[in-house]
Amino acid sequence: MDSAHQAAGLAELSQRLQSRGFAALDETSVDAFVDAPGTALLLFADDPRRGGETWDVAVVLPEALRAVAAPLRAGFLLPEAGRRLQPRYGFTRWPAAVFMRDGAYVGAIEGMRDWSEYQSEVAQMLLRPSSRAPTLGVAISAAAGGSCGE
Repeated sequence: MDSAHQAAGLAELSQRLQSRGFAALDETSVDAFVDAPGTALLLFADDPRRGGETWDVAVVLPEALRAVAAPLRAGFLLPEAGRRLQPRYGFTRWPAAVFMRDGAYVGAIEGMRDWSEYQSEVAQMLLRPSSRAPTLGVAISAAAGGSCGE
């Protein structure tokens, strides 16, 4: 797939999500979005050319949110920004819906679910307390000249 076709697919995905009430976010706007009071959902969209799950999520998740009448803000990150921000949230499967409350991590729903599963899992996320995100590990090295045995 050439870059023009890929860009058109991402533009269509962006338009579809925005028409369903999701805010378009990037690395400069995501912090203010999740730090605002209340519950926020971040949809980390995958590149549509990688598979159809992102398209499916773009249709099913907004409908499940509407059915749950969830009091939350919904936003999305396109793949380029999402890949850079993903280590903060520790999910491993794309697309992912990450839930935050008052700037703190609540949980994530990874991959595609059917409508009823999304409804159930979103309802559970709204009841969960915030916790530490399961971020990917960070390499730690000993200071020069020292070791654990000294």
